[in-house]
Amino acid sequence: MKSSLLVTGLGGFVGSHVADAVAAGVFGDTELLRMPEGLDLRDPIATVQALGGRVPDKVLHLAGQSFVPRAIEAPAETYAVNVLGTINLVQALTKQGFKGRLLYVSSGDVYGRVDEHTLPVRPDTPVSPMNPYAASKIAAEDYCQQEWRRAGLQAMIARPFNHIGPRQDSRFVVASFAQQLVQISRGEREPVLHVGDIDTTRDFTDVRDVVRAYAALLEAGQPGQRYVVASGVERSPRQLLQQMMAIMRLEVRIEQDPTRMRATEQRRMVADASDTTRACGWRPQISIDTTLEDILRTVSTHD
Repeated sequence: MKSSLLVTGLGGFVGSHVADAVAAGVFGDTELLRMPEGLDLRDPIATVQALGGRVPDKVLHLAGQSFVPRAIEAPAETYAVNVLGTINLVQALTKQGFKGRLLYVSSGDVYGRVDEHTLPVRPDTPVSPMNPYAASKIAAEDYCQQEWRRAGLQAMIARPFNHIGPRQDSRFVVASFAQQLVQISRGEREPVLHVGDIDTTRDFTDVRDVVRAYAALLEAGQPGQRYVVASGVERSPRQLLQQMMAIMRLEVRIEQDPTRMRATEQRRMVADASDTTRACGWRPQISIDTTLEDILRTVSTHD
């Protein structure tokens, strides 16, 4: 019997890959339920109306304000979108009689500045948000868990670390590299790459693997639990940039752009997703070379 999956944020980077994955059967025999384009989850009445009486079997809540510089500029807006929007969604579902499973997509950014001696990060690593985006994610997580404890909401939390892949906005580091390299290869700009601090390390996972993790957690995750979604491999943006330059056979000069630097930058980060593997069998499958090649190919085709 076909089940139904309601996804918020389908118009975004990750959402577009969720739609692809549903069509490919990654979420099983599932009908994808869409919220109306332009819906503002900050409006509780509009959120109830958007459901239109539908009661999905599962919910994947992706929608939110996810760009950290914007969150710092507009913290009240970020809290309203990420926290109030989540509250309104859960309450609207409850009014419709929702009894299914909900995966709230938080972020690995909630851990903030972590002592390098305690790496890799695990679900029980203490959180220490360093910006309004991360703090708002913690608040939304807490609301979902409160509703699990209070009312039995079958909610789980995913904490994905940096995910990259085709169609990502060029405001993000790897997508920005790809856009600049493609422009250089076409002779549209000088062979100079403008970057921030590219010698920090992060845990990068292909967005398509991240989406597979969401599907697996909706199927087999335990309500009330928090799950890390990460590759378990520590890489610097410089390493990824060098791989992309090699793929394109380009030599460019690298210049640091002060406007791209963050004052509270964590120097090293890597995470351990073994709890997620134990819970639902998920492991990343896509190699970093394939990810970078696909990103460059997509930018070359569509930019």
